[in-house]
Amino acid sequence: MSSPRIIDRKVSLRTHDQLVREGVHPVLARIFAARGVRARSELDDALAALAPPEALLGADRAALLLADAIAAKKRLLIVADYDCDGATACALGLRALKGFGAEAGFIVPDRFRFGYGLTPEIVAQAALRRPDIIITVDNGIASIEGVDAAKRLGIGVVITDHHLPGAELPRAAAIVNPNQRGCGFPSKNLAGVGVMFYVMLALRAELRRRGAFDKRIEPNLADLLDLVALGTVADVVRLDQNNRVLVAQGLKRIRGGRVQPGVRALLAVAGRDPARATSFDLGFMAGPRLNAAGRLEDMSVGIECLVSDDYGKALNLARRLDDLNRERRSIEADMQVQADALLETIDVRDSCTIALFDPAWHQGVIGILAGRLKDRHHRPVVAFARGEGGELKGSGRSIAGVHLRDALDLVARREPGLIARFGGHAAAAGLSLRERDFERFSALFEEVVRGLIEPEELEHVVETDGALESAYLSLDMARLLESQIWGQGFAQPLFCDEFEVVNQRVVGERHLKLRLTRAGRTIEAMRFQSRDSLPAKVRAAYRLTVNEFNGAQSLQLVIEYWQEAP
Repeated sequence: MSSPRIIDRKVSLRTHDQLVREGVHPVLARIFAARGVRARSELDDALAALAPPEALLGADRAALLLADAIAAKKRLLIVADYDCDGATACALGLRALKGFGAEAGFIVPDRFRFGYGLTPEIVAQAALRRPDIIITVDNGIASIEGVDAAKRLGIGVVITDHHLPGAELPRAAAIVNPNQRGCGFPSKNLAGVGVMFYVMLALRAELRRRGAFDKRIEPNLADLLDLVALGTVADVVRLDQNNRVLVAQGLKRIRGGRVQPGVRALLAVAGRDPARATSFDLGFMAGPRLNAAGRLEDMSVGIECLVSDDYGKALNLARRLDDLNRERRSIEADMQVQADALLETIDVRDSCTIALFDPAWHQGVIGILAGRLKDRHHRPVVAFARGEGGELKGSGRSIAGVHLRDALDLVARREPGLIARFGGHAAAAGLSLRERDFERFSALFEEVVRGLIEPEELEHVVETDGALESAYLSLDMARLLESQIWGQGFAQPLFCDEFEVVNQRVVGERHLKLRLTRAGRTIEAMRFQSRDSLPAKVRAAYRLTVNEFNGAQSLQLVIEYWQEAP
């Protein structure tokens, strides 16, 4: 693996100066301007800044159907997805519907038996609960056969999803998806939990119009924003302004103690203080523990954790999730070793893609493996594991230059029948194919991507926010940066400067602890997941973090990338 090329992000000085005049800290002004923010108003994180539910196509229709169902005391059943987004969307829906007086339950598919989405097999399982209406969360937009199966059984279907639709839409009673044709909702980047939140807002408005809250307290849906924040960050959707508002409001509630017992428990087992919760805590601490249930077992334990009102019960469930996450990390480490061995037989630099399969790989962990390999080699990656009946299950991750779902669509069009099923986003997708067709898929996937990408897009380029003035290399600045909302499409600040390395040693067997100097100052730093020694002088891309030890806080740099300084 070659070292990435480190460059500085372009910043409009006019925008920077405008933000400073509007009262934004100079360092933040530079960072925000480089991320496309043009005015301080775009940083407004008040709930009033959210796009209105009326703009979301299908939300009003879904609200009417669900309000009628609640009035008629019909049984509602949420069909969840098995990742963090799906789990939080399900928990949010259950909590909101319960507050509205609905009779609602949930079912979550076994990913290893039934695959993804509202399949006819899942409908058959759901029918055992005798629901009148199925509500999908974070899935359903591609479930044409499943919706038809439900209709034949007399079950209505309301789809809430955010994945990209295909040419044909399911014949559901209502479809809510900001990415469906004709939807003018300004944020196309809502996570599944965000879509469900908006549907519940629309439903509350409809119930309010019908006088449903004249004699009882109206539920405050803002109390569920911690779930929205967790699912949004963990699903790595783009943090446009609307999503930043949702995440910021959720974090404010978490920090203020207005947090679901399950979210509090997940942070507790990760050793994180809710009062200082950040988007990093949601995406890298709570999210992976919740995801571990869907990857290794059944997401039901994760959903039960999020809907429990008993903190003791939630904590026990969170500990189970923590155990599963440790097991997941062990499985992932073994798979990484096996993947590295497979890649030793390939010159990745001559390829535009990586497609790998090992019969021993765990189906629930291949997505993480694909993401790690994508980050390391800067290529679109699809990793496969064995499914049932001679079928392979694949999970892919992609780089900025390749829209992965569209690439798979081209593969499917060029050779119909090669891919049994596929779906997903620009950055991540899943698919199924016959095991005997793996080599054919690999070759055609390489051919398709080669036609979509320019050679320079395969070069790993790391964008930084440039040098940080010595005066701002401080604990206060680290705290200020940690208090902001960062994530996909609104990257956490990464600075670049030259340092002298005065001391380095391996800690925890896998990490490098460093003492650096710059302009006469000595600074502590860490390089995680790497034991390779650094030269005496480095040009390093780094993040500012707050290190807490024995109750005391100090500044710590985290070195992400480095080059030998001239």
